[in-house]
Amino acid sequence: MVTIRQLAALEAEQHEALCTLLADAVEGGASVGFLLPLSLSLVADYWRSVAAALDGGLVLLVAEEAGRIVGSLQLAPCAKENGAHRAEIQKLFVLRSARGRGVATRLIQAAEQLAADAGRTLLVLDTQEGSKAAALYAHLGWQKAGVIPGYAASPDGGLHATAYFYKHLQPG
Repeated sequence: MVTIRQLAALEAEQHEALCTLLADAVEGGASVGFLLPLSLSLVADYWRSVAAALDGGLVLLVAEEAGRIVGSLQLAPCAKENGAHRAEIQKLFVLRSARGRGVATRLIQAAEQLAADAGRTLLVLDTQEGSKAAALYAHLGWQKAGVIPGYAASPDGGLHATAYFYKHLQPG
C-alpha cells in the first residue's frame, strides 16, 4: 500500500532515501537537472537546498510503501503578487522498481488537491517531450502548451526537447 504525505522538514533517514531516489531516476535516464556520472555530493546538496526551501513555501510530497520512500514530487507556489493563483509541479521521481503501480499518478493528484485547497487555480510543469511522464500528464488531463527543441540535456549529455504543460484547477 502506497501512502502520500507532505514533509515539513527532512530527517537524516529521509535525506538519504531521497538521495537514493534521485540517483535511481538519473541512472534510469530521467532528465531532472543532473548529468552522468552522477556526483553524490551534488545530489546531497540538492536535497539540502530543498529542505531549506520548505520554510519558504515549497511543498515536498513523498510516496511511501512499507515505510520506504518510493517517490517524491515538489509543488512550488509562485511567490510573485501577480502569480498568486498558480504553482509549478517540479521534480517528480519514482523508483524504477515502483513504477507502473500508480505512484506518480497519486503524487500528481495529491499535489493538485493541495494546490486547489490553497486557492491555486493554475498549475504548470515541464518535462521531456515524448517521455512516459509527458504521456502521463496528458492522460491526467494536462494540456500541452508547447515544445522547445534542444532545451535540456539528458543524463548522457544529449540535448532533447522540453514540453510545457498546464492544468486549470477548481479552487478547493
